[in-house]
Amino acid sequence: MKQIIECVPNFSEGRDMNIIKQITDAIESVEGVRLLNVDPGKATNRTVVTFVGEPKLVCEAAFRAIQIAGELIDMSKHKGEHPRMGATDVCPLIPISGITMEETAKYAQELGARVGKELNLPVYLYEAAQPNKDRNNLSIIRAGEYEGFFKKIKLPEWKPDFGPAEFDAKRGASVIGARDFLVAYNVNLNTTSTRRANAIAFDVREAGRTEKDAKGNIIKQTPGSLKCVKAIGWFIEEYGIAQISMNLTNISVTPVHIAFDEVCRRADARGIRVTGSELVGLVPLNSMLEAGRYFLRKQQRSVGVSESELIKIAVKSLGLDELGPFKPEERIIEYMLRDKADSRLVSMTVAGFADETASESPAPGGGSISAYMGALGAALATMVANLSSHKRGWDERWEEFSDCAEKGQKYQAELIRLVDEDTKSFNHIMAAFGLPKGNDEEKAARTKAIQDATKYATEVPFKVMQAAFDSMEVIKAMAETGNPNSVTDAGVGALAARSAVMGAFLNVKINAAGLTDKAFASDIIARGQKIQEQAMAKETEILTIVNSEINRTT
Repeated sequence: MKQIIECVPNFSEGRDMNIIKQITDAIESVEGVRLLNVDPGKATNRTVVTFVGEPKLVCEAAFRAIQIAGELIDMSKHKGEHPRMGATDVCPLIPISGITMEETAKYAQELGARVGKELNLPVYLYEAAQPNKDRNNLSIIRAGEYEGFFKKIKLPEWKPDFGPAEFDAKRGASVIGARDFLVAYNVNLNTTSTRRANAIAFDVREAGRTEKDAKGNIIKQTPGSLKCVKAIGWFIEEYGIAQISMNLTNISVTPVHIAFDEVCRRADARGIRVTGSELVGLVPLNSMLEAGRYFLRKQQRSVGVSESELIKIAVKSLGLDELGPFKPEERIIEYMLRDKADSRLVSMTVAGFADETASESPAPGGGSISAYMGALGAALATMVANLSSHKRGWDERWEEFSDCAEKGQKYQAELIRLVDEDTKSFNHIMAAFGLPKGNDEEKAARTKAIQDATKYATEVPFKVMQAAFDSMEVIKAMAETGNPNSVTDAGVGALAARSAVMGAFLNVKINAAGLTDKAFASDIIARGQKIQEQAMAKETEILTIVNSEINRTT
């Protein structure tokens, strides 16, 4: 999975759109980075910018933005309602997919070191990037704000992590860190009462409710039921309803669907109904998929359904379309980052894909077709698992078949991805052959590019072999224990999977023949030969089971 992180820097300028535009232009100057949102605030005199991409590219874009912000913003003249201490006040990096928090924190540390050294700017680390837990809280670091930092930075305990221990009157100081994705999420209520909405908010938010005596002293603190959740109740005149407005600060601790269900439970106890909800801004794909699986499991239904079906279930269960249409392609981060070229083939109709294969173009060829055959084999196994999960009288076994269906879906998704990947790998070879060869340096570069592309074009069909063979375990399980009425579907799945393995192996062998790295070529062919033999044996096992069941019923 491609590594994707999000960066949400806050700049101390929310009124001059020319300055804001120059900052966002610097971000967009980095190819491969996607600017998702720019949110200026006049009262706060602060702009929140959101962009995403691969870690190194995002860090480069963040560096350029911090640099230009320091040149354009004069903190000595800054006034605004929001706490602040620098031109780039805070710059968090957030793991989105394919990357851990620890890895993201390392990137934040590297970015902080570069800003401190190359821009000569005081930098403090926070949250997961800060090893000293006594100073990892943003509000504690920023206490005293811009005006108080001229003295604070001289204190030994507040020496910056990077850069000079001198406060820059024009640029201030910056806080760079790594934190979890924050989801802004509102739950709709069938009431107009802010007071009642607040009561529910106090029930669920981590801080809970505070009781004070007549003098304002705290006499009791009762925590709420949800960790990593901030919440208040408010009335939205535009909608004519009250909402619980929440910030989910760690969706791995309290995901969207758990927050929703808990608000439903607490609202019901107070005689109030939840009618739906809304997501503010963007949400990671996994949050929607987890929500879909959660609500299917509550119904004791198989979770081994397509990605689009899981999202549909999540949207309907959470009521995300109550106040307006929820368009996944505009609200899910990973979907906004997708390159349509990465799924050109699988986005075609079945007839269109066949016509494209039959055309005079050499791609898609046998490798892509092998991947697609494998995907169909896994899809058939998934179908049998889902039918079995929902078979009348088999209710106690729904979870067993749901697990099989989920595995089948994963193999299917991987093989579908490899349909386009195989064609792309072929195109890379053709592009490498087209490189200039006018001198020795160009010839060497061209030769290396051809070898690199050929090696990858060998690895892709090998991945097809592995995924198709692994899917045969699910196919066999469905032939043995699945709905007997669909046993022949499992049999066809085995045929498709075996054909995928054998077809992909032909591509492994032909591409490996062009490699100068003979050790690599020999190894991958030997491993491929073993997988092919195992797939053929597995096919025989499955077809024996299938034919035995057919003979039993005829």
